[in-house]
Amino acid sequence: LHASAMHIPTVFTDHSLFGFGDASSIHLNKMLQFTSVSIDRMICVSYTSKENSALRMQRDPDSVYVIPNAVDAEQFRPRLITKDPPSGRSEDPSIVIVVLSRLVQRKGMDLLTDVIPLVCRRHTQVKFRIGGDGPWRLHLEEMREMHRIAHRVELCGAISHDEAPGFLQTGDVFLNCSHTEAFCMAIVEAASCGLYVVSTAVGGVPEVLPDRLITLASPIAQDIADKLTFVIEHGIFRTNRHMVHEIVRECYSWRNVAERTLVVYRDTLQTEKIDLHDRLKRFSQCGPLAGPLFVAVAVIHATLLAILEYFRPTDSIDRVPFLNRDSFFQQQNLS
Repeated sequence: LHASAMHIPTVFTDHSLFGFGDASSIHLNKMLQFTSVSIDRMICVSYTSKENSALRMQRDPDSVYVIPNAVDAEQFRPRLITKDPPSGRSEDPSIVIVVLSRLVQRKGMDLLTDVIPLVCRRHTQVKFRIGGDGPWRLHLEEMREMHRIAHRVELCGAISHDEAPGFLQTGDVFLNCSHTEAFCMAIVEAASCGLYVVSTAVGGVPEVLPDRLITLASPIAQDIADKLTFVIEHGIFRTNRHMVHEIVRECYSWRNVAERTLVVYRDTLQTEKIDLHDRLKRFSQCGPLAGPLFVAVAVIHATLLAILEYFRPTDSIDRVPFLNRDSFFQQQNLS
């Protein structure tokens, strides 16, 4: 609202998916519609997120760009595997399925508590390592005690971002049971570590990885367990981890994200500025109740801005000078 009133081009980034039916979503969507009037361009992390945001904010889809997240490929790398196991020990034949998530219902912990016993009954060589903390930890502890699989299900607690690569490197398969995801950065980081991914096909997840790196399942415990069984029995997870890492590195580099973001910024700078009359007209179209309220807020805001302009004009405020990148680096090299 401030930026639009001061004619500063504005870009809004959205990383979430929200519904349309419950009271909280209706309220949030109306506030986002109010925000949408004051922004020039949007960036979403997936095409599913783009569609969701355009509908919630009632925006022209052509003003919404899709730029995915990126991964630090130098940090999230496959583990180094030595040719020979340590002396006196044989290579561990177990298959480790790792989960790294907040232990909340939205992340599918209710599904996970049903999936783990099913998979453990079918495959005696499978172990689970679960990283993260949250209210569903108690349910997971009760589940493993009830089914007497505590020795095969390790609850590792909260994992910091610096510890995440090491945690992921201990696994063979990464499991994501989320009920909703706009993008799911966790599966990208897992794939960057060379893990094969099994995930629920929700939100923007089907857009994230190529089919050869992921198996998708319905958000139903039985189907997730069946997909895991298929991956285990057919050895699909036994991939070239370094090849998988290179695929992810190429697809999700920060340089690519920065270049695509610059395109959005340049496009935003070329958009036509909207005056107060047009903004008030757009606010009035936000609904029979919300519209007049939004107009009143915008009028009060414009009045306060005019008062501030009177006491301290814009011309009296120092502006950040334009930085020519090429000349800046030339000066740095000369010095």
